[in-house]
Amino acid sequence: LPKAMANSLWDNRDISCKGCAAQLFLFAFLISAEFSLLTIMSYDCYVAICKPLHYRPLLGSRACVHMAAAAWGPGFLNALLHTANTFSLPLCQGNALDQFFCEIPQILKLSCSHSHLREICVVVIGSCLGIGFFVFIVVSYVEIIRAVLRIPSEQGWHKAFSACLPHLVVVSLFISTAIFSYLKPSSIFSPSLDMVVSFLYSVVPPAVNPLIYSMRNQELKGSLRKCL
Repeated sequence: LPKAMANSLWDNRDISCKGCAAQLFLFAFLISAEFSLLTIMSYDCYVAICKPLHYRPLLGSRACVHMAAAAWGPGFLNALLHTANTFSLPLCQGNALDQFFCEIPQILKLSCSHSHLREICVVVIGSCLGIGFFVFIVVSYVEIIRAVLRIPSEQGWHKAFSACLPHLVVVSLFISTAIFSYLKPSSIFSPSLDMVVSFLYSVVPPAVNPLIYSMRNQELKGSLRKCL
């Protein structure tokens, strides 16, 4: 994003090969880590609502360190694998990307070698990780909804859903746009649509995260009401 902003300010769209590799690595690393952290947060919501008395033993400081390592470690290895895999290909179909950042599918289009197996490898690895995380999140929320429906008071329902709603909004926005970007049918291919969708899943969720999560803060809500 800083590189894209600099390109807009100075009207210069150039990026070095090393800069492109660094950008791709950071993008893959942070996207993988974000998806992992969103999955961990769904587990946090599940324990808080379904097993509140076991919250401290299950999610103590040591468990948090282990979960953070589980999010960042595989994300780093995943990004390293994708970057090495992508830039080991000979790129000879021009040097212009139809995207505002160095994205794997766009770089693979510039390769003149038979990169289909590498593309399939990238898609399979990413899909397996993504499906595993997605299934875990869905199962967590199914259990959360079942637990909430057993709460007798309406106030308890409101409290439980308000705790999980911001996370659910971010997950829905992130997953839906990412799935559409990478798995949409070729019949609706459009460079401008690709850019818009990529912007939605790579820039919008991190940008709106502070706003979405801070709406649970009562002091912020009070200040917002006074401003309005």
